[in-house]
Amino acid sequence: MSVWDDLDLLLDNPSSLTVTSSARGTVKDKTNFNVDEDVSALRKAIEGLGTTEKTLIDVLTQRSNAQRQLIAKAYEKATGRTLIDDLKGDTHGDFEDLLVALVMPPALYDCHEVIKAMKGAGTTESTLTEIFASRSNKQIRELSEAYLAKTGRSMIHDLQSEVSGDYGKALLILAEGKRDETTNVDAAKAKADAKALYEAGEKKWGTDEGKFIDILCHRSVPQLRQTLIEYKNISKKTLQESIKSEMSGNLEKLLVAVVKCVQNVPAYLAERLFKSMKGAGTTESTLTRIFVSRSEIDLIDIKVEYKKLFGCSLYSQLESEVSGDYGKTLKCLCGQEE
Repeated sequence: MSVWDDLDLLLDNPSSLTVTSSARGTVKDKTNFNVDEDVSALRKAIEGLGTTEKTLIDVLTQRSNAQRQLIAKAYEKATGRTLIDDLKGDTHGDFEDLLVALVMPPALYDCHEVIKAMKGAGTTESTLTEIFASRSNKQIRELSEAYLAKTGRSMIHDLQSEVSGDYGKALLILAEGKRDETTNVDAAKAKADAKALYEAGEKKWGTDEGKFIDILCHRSVPQLRQTLIEYKNISKKTLQESIKSEMSGNLEKLLVAVVKCVQNVPAYLAERLFKSMKGAGTTESTLTRIFVSRSEIDLIDIKVEYKKLFGCSLYSQLESEVSGDYGKTLKCLCGQEE
């Protein structure tokens, strides 16, 4: 039985979509943190002959993001240069992208990824789907503020010109960051929603996508968890299975991602990591984004789910899939198995 079919676990499990504490991250504040020592270590690593990558990795992976912000500020004050510019000048490729990501505040990093997904010919829907399905309201609002501050434009406005159709409709609702946050569950409404979804999909000739979008993008996490249970009682299929058989393309992927994140964000992201390392070539941009953005939220849980889903540890998978300084940095963020 897959993690997605087992709905019994749902109701008591905490959700990364609503939880704000960082207790399940692999990266914590460093005790006895000394900003001046770190700045001089980084300067020595960057300004000396040849770059000492080991120092860059040690300092940046073993401090929390809040501590890295203090380091970046002090670094600029001491040198007149920004730490990000110096890292860009001294490192390259995936290793550079990863270090630069670590130095950005989380909302700004999400913003950077959204801009990158919209840039150039064609939009990277998979990135937009991952971000907007897995972030909490608060994270989406902070991302939106960072976007406005960086570009002078509204994120929603820019997204409107990039995404269209039912996929666009659903994504734009998620991008408002206004999912209901009430914690109490209305059982009668969950039954009614489940019935409405069944009638809009399985039972109907042709699918009423609008109904799926409305319910899945607006209801609270606890409410949707109850609805998933009710749906399976009526349909005998999980809602995820129904979406897969009724829809296709980007809308299907987005709504499946939403359902997975309602159930278990870490398991959804564990699957994304697995897919980014599977087959020929590794999708480094996905690895970087998930490791950096979840390292202080739920990376411990992602590791647990990874092992459950794929039978091997995430750390050992990294050992066989990524190498060099980039691989070392990811492994430091991941941490070995407890």
